[in-house]
Amino acid sequence: MTIEFPHRAPQGMHYEILPFRTNVVSIWIHYDRQFDYNHGKPVACIWGFYHIKKKCCYAPISSSKCGDQVDIERTTPYSAMIPKQTPLEAAYV
Repeated sequence: MTIEFPHRAPQGMHYEILPFRTNVVSIWIHYDRQFDYNHGKPVACIWGFYHIKKKCCYAPISSSKCGDQVDIERTTPYSAMIPKQTPLEAAYV
């Protein structure tokens, strides 16, 4: 399975793509570090969802629920959720 994904995983992290629904996959970002609080178990969080046939991304509401469709160019390597900006911050982008 090939998806059009423009982001590269940040240093110390990697992505994992898992089936979610028919034609939809979930994209998870995994931290390569181990943490003491969870006894060294893997740590991951949902990046977002990707519809294979429509070739579009969705922001996550939770790891089990898709949110609204997003422009992948406005997402970050850490999440498909679009960062909210004040008008002043938006003026400097």
